[in-house]
Amino acid sequence: MGKSGAILLGYSDTTQDADIFVKKDPQNTRHLLKALKELKFKLTKTAQEEVLRGKDFIQLRNGPFDLDLIFAPDGIESFEDAWKRHIEVQDFPVCHLDDIIRSKEKANRVKDRESLPRLKAFRDYWKNQK
Repeated sequence: MGKSGAILLGYSDTTQDADIFVKKDPQNTRHLLKALKELKFKLTKTAQEEVLRGKDFIQLRNGPFDLDLIFAPDGIESFEDAWKRHIEVQDFPVCHLDDIIRSKEKANRVKDRESLPRLKAFRDYWKNQK
């Protein structure tokens, strides 16, 4: 999800964090919490509760890297719909560029608006390479 997903598809840019679109499901959130602990993220009790309940957006800054957990991204109907469109990059699932762009358009943050023209141009290039 996010620019980190586009980078995995070949987009030439940098990002400060990784964004993960997570399916909101009790079993999935328990597994996610366990994985975050194994990766040595330092999670407060509140952060652990937010992960387990699938809070829409969680920023984690106390780990080996900055991570945004997104359970309800702007502009994407559901995890299941996005999963139907996802792309595998070396066996790693990545959101489709159309979903990344749609989410950035709906979020409408300044940094997203600034990157949208380049992301759209890359999407056109990427689709022509397939």
